[in-house]
Amino acid sequence: MQQEVMTVACPQCGKDVIWDELSPWRPFCSKRCQLIDLGEWAAEEKRIPSRDDMNDSDNWSEEDR
Repeated sequence: MQQEVMTVACPQCGKDVIWDELSPWRPFCSKRCQLIDLGEWAAEEKRIPSRDDMNDSDNWSEEDR
């Protein structure tokens, strides 16, 4: 019985990536795409949306911790 090959699109360039141990940078197609994505997160070009736009200097109450 043959196992079905699952592919995903690289989140950086869109190239198809086989989802298994043979693709060490999955879901990225290459180390380059992985590092580009990491750099975008580090530069705060990407972010996870939140309800509030609080930053680290905002006051937190004890109940929020």
